[in-house]
Amino acid sequence: MRKRLAPLDGDPGRTTYADGAVQVESAGQEIVVRPAFGLAHTGEYDTVHLGPLFDALAEDHVVGVLLVRLGGYAVGVFEGERLVASKVGSRFVKGRHKKGGSSANRFRRRREEQARALIEEAAETAAAVLEPWRNRIEVVALGGDRTAIANVLAARPGLGWLAERAVSRFFPVPRPRRETLERLPYDLYAAEVVGE
Repeated sequence: MRKRLAPLDGDPGRTTYADGAVQVESAGQEIVVRPAFGLAHTGEYDTVHLGPLFDALAEDHVVGVLLVRLGGYAVGVFEGERLVASKVGSRFVKGRHKKGGSSANRFRRRREEQARALIEEAAETAAAVLEPWRNRIEVVALGGDRTAIANVLAARPGLGWLAERAVSRFFPVPRPRRETLERLPYDLYAAEVVGE
């Protein structure tokens, strides 16, 4: 982002910082950039003024991560792009049963038991990994499956603070694994760009 926009810095135009984003108008172009963790600076300039944007893009944050799908979970803490605490786990959860009959009910009950065990384990792990970092975590990234995440947060009342600090973007990862966690900063720190 910096490499792409730096040549415009100082050019004639208009720059408006508001609502966590910057709008740049220059040479008939209009572009809006919203850093992943917002932009506190506000102001209007009669030139292309990108210093506050570059500062926001370069800022490191302490981010808590909770990724859950039926079948697995990944919990971690990032300082900037460095994973400093993490734990992942998996637990078999049967797929859906396609046939009817009395065996379908047994199958459904077994699947619900497996899912409940996974949710409990993920909630316990989230508390163990994230709670020691609670005072330092600025924002939380949630991902995987929305229903599974909601169930994990509901399973333990002490996890409510994760939802309060959650970024608006949800990360729908297919498999919550250690590799998934390690790749997450690329998506986490990606700025939203509108216009060209």
